[in-house]
Amino acid sequence: MATKSDPNSKLIAENRRARFDYHIESDLEAGIVLQGSEVKSLREGGANIGECYASVEGGELWLINSYIAPYARAKTWGHEERRRRKLLVSKRELSRLWNATAREGMTIVPLRMYFNDRGVVKIMLGVAKGKKLADKRETSAKRDWDRQKSRLLKQNTRD
Repeated sequence: MATKSDPNSKLIAENRRARFDYHIESDLEAGIVLQGSEVKSLREGGANIGECYASVEGGELWLINSYIAPYARAKTWGHEERRRRKLLVSKRELSRLWNATAREGMTIVPLRMYFNDRGVVKIMLGVAKGKKLADKRETSAKRDWDRQKSRLLKQNTRD
């Protein structure tokens, strides 16, 4: 029996640059505290998480510098586009994130923002370590070689 894709689950925004700039060690899913106009704007697809990061401050996890476009029909009760948004994680995950960032020099990078199957906004966070320039070159060279290798294999199977 084929499973139907849920109309509620939908990708809102993705940080494609994160995998190029960072070595992702682990990832976790977090909830996000939003206002009503922000959710309506996200349903229309108005978000950018390319320049934001997450930080543990005062025993809470915050998403900093994320952009959610203003909702046009919420004239009086709109929202601030680049406000700090609280992320919801368990105490155990919060302490693990705090240890990773404070002691090990890691960074918390948002990877994807999406609606889950129940229609709730979730954000996938990655605990990452920054890549050096040589590592970035190596990654792009490996990707190019894989692309070229698949072309050659495809060409040899045709002959």
